Amino acid sequence: MDEREELHHDELLQALLACPGTGDLVCEEPGHPAGHSCLAPSADLGLPELQEAISGWFGRPRNLAMGGYVDPSVTGRTGLPLLAPFGERIVEMRAWAYANRWIGCGAARDGDGDDVRLVVLVAERDNPAADMAEPTSWVDGVVAVTGWETTRVRTHDWAAVEARLGTSLPGDYKRLVEAFGAGAFDGYLQLQIPDAGFESEDIVRRVERLDERARTHGSDLWRPYKVYPAPGGLLKWGSSVQADGFYWLTEDPDPDRWPVLVTEDIPDSWERFDGPTAEFVYRSLTEREHPFSMARYFDAHWFQSYETGDQPPSSAPVGEQ
Repeated sequence: MDEREELHHDELLQALLACPGTGDLVCEEPGHPAGHSCLAPSADLGLPELQEAISGWFGRPRNLAMGGYVDPSVTGRTGLPLLAPFGERIVEMRAWAYANRWIGCGAARDGDGDDVRLVVLVAERDNPAADMAEPTSWVDGVVAVTGWETTRVRTHDWAAVEARLGTSLPGDYKRLVEAFGAGAFDGYLQLQIPDAGFESEDIVRRVERLDERARTHGSDLWRPYKVYPAPGGLLKWGSSVQADGFYWLTEDPDPDRWPVLVTEDIPDSWERFDGPTAEFVYRSLTEREHPFSMARYFDAHWFQSYETGDQPPSSAPVGEQ
């Protein structure tokens, strides 16, 4: 590993964002498998700082190994290519999914001794949908196509949330929130959830803020519609990095029948989808002709988690994010 290129903080992040699979950063270490790249971080970067920096780009990592203990449940689907180059020498490893790449950051013992050094690598990630069976629900389809592990259920007091909003919410939206939590699909379509850390991510506070804005400045931005809690108004459940707004049109008394409306933040630029929220997300991930398709840009899909915290592999499955 001595001949690998050393990169400073900004250069390292640029290399990771580029997700190299070939070129100067390809690992030529004898015995290492094909399909990954290894980087040797600059010695002035500590492991926690390096992991925090990468998390700033790619969200919360999966925990594959800690203190020399490897989670026995790790598979090719959940990050095994990041462990393969090091074998029993691995000390720590965190994994981030990004399109068809795994990004790994951790520590491993040198082959010639017991010295431990930081390691960063990029490995090929199998398409999670390659062996996907026919989903039994749209939520299951979104889970399968992103390769998400659903061992953790995020609980919310939905009765209290809906009381604050003054309306029930679609059942499949609630199941998406319970399965995924705070974050964005393909780093693009961001869910708004209850009790989020930031107002822009919190469905209740966002609804309250948009209502206040509409009452203070008018609702021309949403014409020809009104903003909830106006009868039949628009209730926002998601956003994108391009400032697209994802809403429900709350005209039907049954929230499971609410259509999805999307705007590019330009008056009269509405796209309507007559189907449930999870179907909208699933088709965005899988259909190139979808008006807000992510399939045009990525062949493999992922969920970028905004949640914080970590657990050792002995107490939490690798997919628990």
